[in-house]
Amino acid sequence: MRWVTYASVNGDRVGILNRDRIHALPAGESLLGLLSAGTLAEAGARALAEPAEIVPLSAATLRAPLPEPPSMRDCLCFLDHMRNCLRAGGGSGELDDVWYQIPAFYFAAPSSVIGPHDDVHIAPGSAWFDFELEIAAVIGEGGRDLSPEEAERHIAGYMIYCDWSARDLQLLEGQLKIGQAKGKDCATTLGPWLVTPDELNLPLRVEAKVNGRLIGSGSTAAMDWSFGEAISYASRGVDLRPGDVVASGTVPGCCLIEHLSLADPSTFPGWLHDGDVVTLSVTGLGEVRQAVRASAPPLPLEARPRPDAKPRPQRVNRARAAVPYTRGLHEVGDRVWAWLLPDGGYGMSNAGLVAGHGASLLVDTLYDLPLTTEMLAAMSGITAANPLTHAVLTHANGDHTHGGQLLGQDVRVVAAEGTAREMRTEIPPEMTRMLQVADLGPVMSPYLRERFAAFDFSGITLRTPDETFQGRLTLDVGGREVHVFDLGPAHTEADSVVHVPDAGVLFAGDLLFIGCTPIVWAGPIAGWIDACDRMLALDPAVVVPGHGPVTDQDGIRDVRGYLSYVSEQAEAAHAKGLDFKEAAFGIDLGEYATWLDAERVVVNLYQRYRELDPGRPAVDRIPLMALMAEWAARR
Repeated sequence: MRWVTYASVNGDRVGILNRDRIHALPAGESLLGLLSAGTLAEAGARALAEPAEIVPLSAATLRAPLPEPPSMRDCLCFLDHMRNCLRAGGGSGELDDVWYQIPAFYFAAPSSVIGPHDDVHIAPGSAWFDFELEIAAVIGEGGRDLSPEEAERHIAGYMIYCDWSARDLQLLEGQLKIGQAKGKDCATTLGPWLVTPDELNLPLRVEAKVNGRLIGSGSTAAMDWSFGEAISYASRGVDLRPGDVVASGTVPGCCLIEHLSLADPSTFPGWLHDGDVVTLSVTGLGEVRQAVRASAPPLPLEARPRPDAKPRPQRVNRARAAVPYTRGLHEVGDRVWAWLLPDGGYGMSNAGLVAGHGASLLVDTLYDLPLTTEMLAAMSGITAANPLTHAVLTHANGDHTHGGQLLGQDVRVVAAEGTAREMRTEIPPEMTRMLQVADLGPVMSPYLRERFAAFDFSGITLRTPDETFQGRLTLDVGGREVHVFDLGPAHTEADSVVHVPDAGVLFAGDLLFIGCTPIVWAGPIAGWIDACDRMLALDPAVVVPGHGPVTDQDGIRDVRGYLSYVSEQAEAAHAKGLDFKEAAFGIDLGEYATWLDAERVVVNLYQRYRELDPGRPAVDRIPLMALMAEWAARR
């Protein structure tokens, strides 16, 4: 028998699915009530012989067969799922012995149950939303201390179970080591119907798709722990009740996280976004199909202070400002504006707007969607009369590109070829969330969380350029000539500046950090110094940096001086036989010591060492970030 619960004008009804029609029991009956009374088979026969009503399946709104079960235990019966998850996190996939000794499970929230076609809302605050295709067994006759063989006989039926998971919240909460919490709490799908064991031929084949694209498939034949064993373990010293749900855990491959590769993130299908449609099917159990919807952001909670924490010095950008260095839109030239985000540290980047007659150009977006929304709203008084026609991305880093999806399709996004190439190979935007939630050690985790706490990396879909150029590009913005020059590689593979000659304004992107320390991710340093000289040759009156307050040509000279100084210090240390870490931790930064994020000198010295000794082994970004965190902790 295939049991369903469906919505009616008189509340939920329960019935038997007979081909494509539902043979209903009288109002007031429920599947849980039938299970508790032990009358499931008799009630099914009655519904088929004398239905209270017959409803076409196509006209019914299906609810979960058990809209609120007494309890839900989600097990991990497929060990390959756990092995794949460990590999996705960069591990070997080897499991501890305890996984082979007992079938693991956690309790899920019965109040989170939704139906097989209901929309599912992303867990508030999550940027890594995922599904997990599982099979659930439902307890018919209750029992305690059951053997595996007895437990099998206590199963009333099976249904599809989807464990919706917020992987980033799960990663953060896992560090508490007390079990699952909000990472597994937002929704659980049950349905579309409960199928009694006599109707099924084991093993069951399963398939998971997102927007019609196959994500994974598999079979219950791969279970390491059987339902009988999992239920037996759950019943030890505990009364299992009719209607209790015991889920199998994820069929290997039938979720997104198992397909994540930190070594090659470009192969990842991506986390779930608003509007995605997830379809899960199991032979004999039917199909659930659900649309993913965005949620409102969570209400914030203030962190508790650590009693042993040392007071952190207040971050102040001490650089001279040509215009007030305050958050918001500032006119810096004739119909030219800068959007400023103090204090200029990680992710706190600047952008710009150039207006012509009936058209305007945006220079860069911001690190997340809320920040970009705020900026575009502030610019709307200008862009209403002069609609955005172009947006120039100065380089590939997310704090200058992540907001691109908020631009209209009639806005032409322009970037250097190297920027477009680097955007395609960068880690997906939402993976930046790792900086906020991953356990990267007692020094690095606090360092990253402090610097990246302000950003919301959820819902971001990277918009790549519509047009690319090499070297130089001239744009007409409502009759106004704007020049774009690629002066990289330096900070990144390509670093563009936007020059508005009739206003004497230069948007320098991340070739300029004012009052905060530059970071040489690509280099060479000599190329960056040359880029400073080329910017000076443009003779701008006003210079808007990628980070920090608006400046003038002296600001360009300050950055040039820093790069020259660091290069000289690296060469001297290299000549003495010091490795780059010894050089970085022993450097006297002199007048540059007060610049924010001075620890970036670690990366800058490493880059110069690589230039002096090209054969030395490369160091990945994560170890370099760890060294920066250590450098900052020592100061």
